[in-house]
Amino acid sequence: MPVASRAWWATPPPAHATHTHIVIGMADSTFFRNYAAEVRPLINAALESYTSFGADCPAHLKEAIRYSLLGPGKKLRPLLVLMAAETCGSTREDALPAACAVEMLHAYSLIHDDLPAMDDDDMRRGRPSCHAKFGQATAILAGDALLTLAFEVLARHQQPPQTAALCCAHLAAAAGAEGMVGGQADDLNAEFSNGDLAMLKHIHRRKTGAMIRVSVLLGGLVGGANNEQTGRLVAYGEKLGLAFQIVDDLLDFQGDEAAVGKRTGKDSARGKLTFPTIMGAEKSRAEAAALIQAAREQISPWGVRAKGFDSLATFVLERNQ
Repeated sequence: MPVASRAWWATPPPAHATHTHIVIGMADSTFFRNYAAEVRPLINAALESYTSFGADCPAHLKEAIRYSLLGPGKKLRPLLVLMAAETCGSTREDALPAACAVEMLHAYSLIHDDLPAMDDDDMRRGRPSCHAKFGQATAILAGDALLTLAFEVLARHQQPPQTAALCCAHLAAAAGAEGMVGGQADDLNAEFSNGDLAMLKHIHRRKTGAMIRVSVLLGGLVGGANNEQTGRLVAYGEKLGLAFQIVDDLLDFQGDEAAVGKRTGKDSARGKLTFPTIMGAEKSRAEAAALIQAAREQISPWGVRAKGFDSLATFVLERNQ
């Protein structure tokens, strides 16, 4: 099998690694970082190919789309799609259309979130956000184009067609009025409110968590996951997504602006509900760690096959950007 297709668990564990608990809960982030470094070029090449538009796409629109989609970034969500597919017995190439669709939708959401009418960010990943570089109108259109392209890629390229249809339905639900968009709407409405922890979790299970959950779900669908496996993948994504948001809030609260790649302290300045403002930094870190441990427990039945997910969990806790 070519190196690009080999799952991370293809190499048998050492002879002494005979129990699941030797693998689960002990991985550091190095394994995931190495996996990501190997696989990101595959994702980026596919994204480049899908955005090689013809003459009918205006040059400035194409530039804005590719600037936002192909720029620096962790590519966490498409990596989750590919990892889930491989864990369930498929190959990363089989899941690549779904992975690219998730990243396109994520890029669209960041473009729109950065707009002055939303989160009003002029920096993203250490460089000007899309509207700051290309203007608000072009940024809105670039986001619209990426949103629609995500579903075109799924419908045309994900196989078999029945899986493509399921992926389209789940991705649309995760991104829509009861998912990411609904969470963003509540997040904006909660500014300068007296919201509590339950409200904050409800917001971010949709605004941030929905796209992380659907990433592992789409990978599982491509990989032919059974009902139990699908449930475990979704539960892992649920807990990982909330932990990711807590760490994100901590980075805005006390992170290094140069490392984060955008302005910090803006959430508290705008009166937004965040985990540190409600719980304090120390309790927020403890909550994130507890969620990560709970996520690890969900994928423990896979044993060595879950090493990538286990290492990713540590990466989420360690990240500084």
